[in-house]
Amino acid sequence: MTDRSSPTVSDEMPVLGIETSCDETAAAVVVGGRQILSSVVSSQVDIHARYGGVVPEVASRAHVELLTPVIAEALIESGVPDAEIGAVAATHGPGLIGALLVGVATAKALALVWDVPFVAVNHLEAHLHAALLDDPDVELPVVVLLASGGHTLVVAMDAPGSYEVLGGTLDDAAGEAFDKVARYLGLSYPGGPAIDEAATTGDPTAIAFPRSMIDDGLDLSFSGLKTAVINHCRRHPDVVTADVAASFQAAVVDVLVAKALRAAEQTGARGVCLGGGVAANSRLRRVLTEVGEARGLRVSLPTPAMCTDNAAMVAAAGWHRLRTDGPSPLDTGAIPGLGL
Repeated sequence: MTDRSSPTVSDEMPVLGIETSCDETAAAVVVGGRQILSSVVSSQVDIHARYGGVVPEVASRAHVELLTPVIAEALIESGVPDAEIGAVAATHGPGLIGALLVGVATAKALALVWDVPFVAVNHLEAHLHAALLDDPDVELPVVVLLASGGHTLVVAMDAPGSYEVLGGTLDDAAGEAFDKVARYLGLSYPGGPAIDEAATTGDPTAIAFPRSMIDDGLDLSFSGLKTAVINHCRRHPDVVTADVAASFQAAVVDVLVAKALRAAEQTGARGVCLGGGVAANSRLRRVLTEVGEARGLRVSLPTPAMCTDNAAMVAAAGWHRLRTDGPSPLDTGAIPGLGL
């Protein structure tokens, strides 16, 4: 058998990426950390919507059923034969432990069968590559605003694999706040798109919700804003839901934009990139682009497909990690609380 465990990491190497950290079962083939040949995502949103949130055991079982056909589809769509895959990368944290284990175990099995390296990828680091996949002309260094259901981080990125966390949420993540407010307002799951849609007919200036810590450093806090929304609705039971959604969304966006621009100013970054599910929010994309470009910054927005969890960003991050750090040991485990 030819030894492919420590290959030369070339710009032509195809990497199979696998993502199962939460409720998206995904596989993708990416060449050289930049060129997407395929990206297949099977969403479990409809499964979990009836519960109003992700049920870990249900998510894990769905990954077991869906992952093999998703990988097969990604390989067929890419046109790359199994024998030409150069490495297999999979998210090993953070995320739901059962869901992570499905992806990690599958990736290790494929790496052994194909005799190629296995690369364990940090899910948060993968999100840093999302905007770079859609905009290959991004000039580093940049500030990446990573906002999702589980995390909200402000990150300085000097090069792929070289970054510094400048700030993060002290309580609720931005996406978590969207979900909780949407649930309280009786909107559908997931909360981010539901709030975004409801806000289109609302007045973002109708309610003066607080902008917590907007002038203080680079850390963020959304728990107080969530409480303010609930208290306002209790005091004003006849309030228009669309106005609440629009005013809440405006408060979140104002804080996120302020933190991202402050970080860019402090670090001398050439641009700002978005990452994570909240990066799909229409107001965030519009306001950050307008204000950022007015300050001479290049604002890079991932496509909606790259905002949500996907395996293309995992494959890209895996290619870069393989080049700098080499293969991951096969005893690498899933780490649900893995930090960036």
